[in-house]
Amino acid sequence: ICALILATALAAPAGADDWPHWRGPQRTDITIESSRWDDGAWPLGDPAWTADVGVGGSSPVAGAGRVYTLGRRDDEDLLECRDAVTGGMLWRRSHPCAKYGRYHKGDEGQYYGPSSTPALDLETNLLYTLSIDGDLNCRDTAREGEHVWGLNLYEEFGIGQRPDVGGGRRDYGYTTAPLVYGEWLIVEVGASAGNLMAFDKRTGERIWASECTDPAGHTAGLVPLEVEGVPCVAVLTLHRLLVARLDPGREAETVAAYDWETDFANSIASPAAHGDSIIITSGYSQSRSARVRVTLAGAELVWESDQYSKVCTPIIHGGHVYFAWRKLTCLDWKTGKLRWAGGTFGDDASAILTADERLIVLGNRRLALCESATLSPNTYTELALRQGVGSARCWPHVALADGRIYARDLDGHLLCFDLAP
Repeated sequence: ICALILATALAAPAGADDWPHWRGPQRTDITIESSRWDDGAWPLGDPAWTADVGVGGSSPVAGAGRVYTLGRRDDEDLLECRDAVTGGMLWRRSHPCAKYGRYHKGDEGQYYGPSSTPALDLETNLLYTLSIDGDLNCRDTAREGEHVWGLNLYEEFGIGQRPDVGGGRRDYGYTTAPLVYGEWLIVEVGASAGNLMAFDKRTGERIWASECTDPAGHTAGLVPLEVEGVPCVAVLTLHRLLVARLDPGREAETVAAYDWETDFANSIASPAAHGDSIIITSGYSQSRSARVRVTLAGAELVWESDQYSKVCTPIIHGGHVYFAWRKLTCLDWKTGKLRWAGGTFGDDASAILTADERLIVLGNRRLALCESATLSPNTYTELALRQGVGSARCWPHVALADGRIYARDLDGHLLCFDLAP
């Protein structure tokens, strides 16, 4: 029953051609759409349209023929809704917001504006945004973004500055994308009352808070998974991998915790879940990847690899683990051994695995199409490349919906490439 609840909660609201939240329909960066590579050609072409959506690291989301972006301009956070085909503005909502979180510390030249990716609930047409300064808002996309409910996490829960965990204090504000799960919106708050909190997605009423009370990490998104048939959620807090239960009556209980603390508080890539295991990866004092097996009794290490990603969350598919950081890298899922690596994608990379076993990779202002290890098991194979995408770092992750690739950079340049014009 719990497995069915998890599958329904994650799969039912998202249409096959939508990209409604962080990392796509199942939050895995895996899509049922094709790359549309055919007879030695990739129909990328020039952008179908471009737009200035405001600065920030928030990734675009798309659903029901619309594209939503969260950015910052003129001292305000902007939520904008555009037609997916033409890029035409349908509506815009804004609210005053700081450029950084109120306790910001360190690396201000590397980021600014909202970092958290919105969550679109296609069941209710509600869209949830989290600003870098802790403004959690719910808006009705069926009513041109009309405000439904909202609160500020700093003020509501007495959040302070993150502690120094080595290498010098860092605090980048709120970065983690919320998760719509059934009737809940789950958010990494990082309060003394609980690291994770669930709110009624329609009213904003707080439902529960996690046993774990770690400060919030600087990771990109929450991860749904099953542990021995029990629905759970995983997150990298400031101090560790946390896996918490979501089943009725035991929600918020800690299933497993695995210590993972990174200098500069920079465990940026989300955990990636598959089967009974989670892949964790980060740089700095860690500079490694690890596969951790999770049971209801806790977590244990399966393997470690000296290959790692600082920003891109791993993709797990077909007995392989992929991530794009400087190079597109493929590891063996069972052993962690390197299969191949190649390309030039910089620090700011992300990737999507398509149904025809290819990888769309964005990074270093380069948009590439590459073969997966299913088609090219022993070597990196690049099929097509377009350079000069955007003009700044591509911290926002690439998205694919209804045959359209959405590539956005930190300075707010959004490009839409139509693969099936």
